[in-house]
Amino acid sequence: MKKLSLYDIDLKDKRVLMRVDFNVPLDKDGEIRDGTRIQNALPSIQYILAQGGCVILMSHLGRPKGKKEEKFSLKPCAKYLSKLLEKPVQFSTDCIGASALSEAEKLTPGDVLLLENLRFYDAEEHPEKDPSFAENLAKLGDVYVNDAFGTAHRAHSSTEAIAQYFPGKAASGFLMEKEVSFLTSLSHNPKRPFYAVIGGAKISTKLGVLEALLEKVDGVFIGGGMAFTFLKAQGFQIGSSLCDETFLDEAKRFIAQCNEKAIRLLLPKDVLIADSVSEDAETKTILVKDGIPEGWSGVDIGPKTLDEWKAALEGVSTLFWNGPMGVYEIQKFSAGTNGLAHALANLSCSTIVGGGDSVSAVNSLNLSKNFTHISTGGGAALEFIEQGHLPGIDALTDR
Repeated sequence: MKKLSLYDIDLKDKRVLMRVDFNVPLDKDGEIRDGTRIQNALPSIQYILAQGGCVILMSHLGRPKGKKEEKFSLKPCAKYLSKLLEKPVQFSTDCIGASALSEAEKLTPGDVLLLENLRFYDAEEHPEKDPSFAENLAKLGDVYVNDAFGTAHRAHSSTEAIAQYFPGKAASGFLMEKEVSFLTSLSHNPKRPFYAVIGGAKISTKLGVLEALLEKVDGVFIGGGMAFTFLKAQGFQIGSSLCDETFLDEAKRFIAQCNEKAIRLLLPKDVLIADSVSEDAETKTILVKDGIPEGWSGVDIGPKTLDEWKAALEGVSTLFWNGPMGVYEIQKFSAGTNGLAHALANLSCSTIVGGGDSVSAVNSLNLSKNFTHISTGGGAALEFIEQGHLPGIDALTDR
């Protein structure tokens, strides 16, 4: 990575203002259900403390839309991090202003302070509305570090605008470096054969990355709701399945490009269909060539598809997976996604999971240790593969 690293900066006696991604899932009682994102920030935090610095952490949580709401407070994250570090983590009830500044200035080497939710201010997501917000955040630290890969595709106050106030002192954290390293290797020099498995509901959010992957992959597998736009483009009857009619021509063009470039394209051969998207739905598995009846929707890939894909993956050297194979949140529609996760976990090759629902599936099955790299950012990972850079990374100091 060609950006300044934590290793490149003198951290002794410095207040290090670090953007992290503590946007963790909470239960109805406000307790953290999965603290993976907080755990991922530990290497950078511990390194700064070991070098004699103190850390001021800033993050968002949920979508409070510029209003202060207790249910979106980062307090539970301070408590959780305190247990991980086995030391007190101070908490500021604001992220800017006199109180936050006073608390930051009182810090001594080894101290950790977590600021309240950045998105309690509208200017976090819309820097142009109040440029002073980024400036006031910057007053809290001597050095800026971005370790929040999951938000690096957003040009927000804390991820992009803030860097201008730290000339020569805006660095990437260890998690950011790790993410960029793995995704760069995918984009520039993957071991071949390199296959990608892309799922999810909307073709509109994935078409860009699919087209970018055409320049890199040897094979692509398409599942999830977006597969039905491709199946309809091939002339199959898809019943009431999810389909974006406005992308049918793009889907046809993509299929033609795969043929021209001799890229192996695998679409579902059979699918699980349901008469409603609910736990009590009636379901059956049908062959795609037989057509899906009206009133029925495709909700998962079928067992024949899974078997065909497993066979096709033998001998693969690099595998990238993003997006579930169906409506996996509903138990009876999860067999395809879960079966794929197990199959990929057993591959003896480089396996990279690109954020979002795919990661949730892997974590729920306790398979994370079986994958080479699990990206902390779904949208960020896809945009990086598609474009090769992100605003939150571009803003950092060049090494």
